[in-house]
Order: sequence, then structure tokens, then C-alpha cells
Amino acid sequence: MGSPDVRQVTDSRVLAAMAHPLRRRLMDVLKVHGPSTVGMLADRTDQAPANVSHHLKVLAAGELVTEAPELARDRRERWWRLVTRGVRWSNSDFDDDPGARAVADAATSLNLDRHVALARAWHAADESTQAVWHDGPFSTDKWLHLTPEELVELSREMIDLLARWADRPLPDDGRDRQPVFVFAHGIPARP
Repeated sequence: MGSPDVRQVTDSRVLAAMAHPLRRRLMDVLKVHGPSTVGMLADRTDQAPANVSHHLKVLAAGELVTEAPELARDRRERWWRLVTRGVRWSNSDFDDDPGARAVADAATSLNLDRHVALARAWHAADESTQAVWHDGPFSTDKWLHLTPEELVELSREMIDLLARWADRPLPDDGRDRQPVFVFAHGIPARP
């Protein structure tokens, strides 16, 4: 399940750097829009440049973002980019240290809060915004009977499917393509 552009995080300090709503959002903006200056990130997140700069330094300390000096037009301009397009972690990697496990749990919770907030924002959008997308936006859920190994197989298939769409070359057909957020969770649960 490892992609060369997805970092497996095993250091709780890195998760702690990510476990902040604005830092999580800055990583998303860099993922969607590519390398950006502090000013561009501030505009896209409606934050003060000083606040964005502070949070970029925290992400850089966790080696989640890095400067891209080759993009600067002069010495004052500072560009930032993601180190890898994605990160993943397993909470079980932190089971030996209760403090680290608490950080992993918080990062997982923040991640889920971000996913749900994006879905809620779509459902709260005005009718004219939603009408443009017709029947494209979707949600689905299924109750499956799986072994742990089958869930791993399903997970790999889902990740591969989303990667195929995310990594495809965009057609040069003049059509406007907007960022679309897709998420799925496959978890053991009780109905």
C-alpha cells in the first residue's frame, strides 16, 4: 500500500505538527494548488500572512513542507511546497507510548473532522452552486462482511482507484475542472 509519494509517519512529533486545523488546511491547499507563496496561502485560507508563515515553519520542522527557492523571482519571495503528496499513519504504530498514541488519536480525529466539515460545507452550499454539479456529488455506504485480510484488500483497491483518478494527466480540452474531495472509510462497526 506504499506509494513513493506518500510518507508513512511513525514519529508522533510529525503528527503533532499536522494536528492543527489550519496546518491541515495549508497542506490541502498545497496539494490542490501546488507550490505557493505565503501571500497566496493567506489569500486561499483567509488568514493573516504572519499566521500562515508561523504554521508553515511548524510544518517545515516536521519535514511536511519545504521551501522552493527555485520558484522565487527575488530573494524576498518565499515559495513553499509539500515534501510528499500524502501522508499516512497507523495508530497502532504508537501503542508503546501513551503520549504518542494520544497524539495519533488526536491527528486521526482532526482528520475525520476535516473530512466531515468538507462534506457539510458542500451540503450547506447554495442551490445554484449545487445545481452546476447535477448528480455528480455522491455519498454511499455499505455493510460488508469481511475478514481483516479482505478489508486490507478492499483498502488497496479503493486507494488504487482514487490514485488512478488523482494521478491521471488532465485532458487539454478547455473544460473547467474544479477540486473535488473524495473520502471513504472502511472500519469495523456495529449497526
